[in-house]
Amino acid sequence: MQNKFDQNTSNLIKKDFELEIGDEPLTEEEMLMALAERVAWLMEYRLEFLMSSLYRLDVLEVHLNKALSPDAEDPPYIAIAKLIIEREKQRNYTKQKYKQEKLDDEYGDLSL
Repeated sequence: MQNKFDQNTSNLIKKDFELEIGDEPLTEEEMLMALAERVAWLMEYRLEFLMSSLYRLDVLEVHLNKALSPDAEDPPYIAIAKLIIEREKQRNYTKQKYKQEKLDDEYGDLSL
């Protein structure tokens, strides 16, 4: 049995790419296939949204160019999905590593 994909990373991907795949935990392979299907659709119908999302995620252009190259070992939609998953893993790791404790306000709770 494969390990389930990290739920925090899964949630980031679902939110960023508007994936509607339910709340059931997925394996990384299942997430890759769901995301690849979404990327293929975005490439055909909403390329600007896809490129904007990749830019906001800070997917490196050199990696994107390799994914879109005719010499790439995977089809473009799968290669891009792999890039997204790797970047979202890095993003999740960074969020967890540098997670800040809730700061107490010296003047008390200023929330309105």
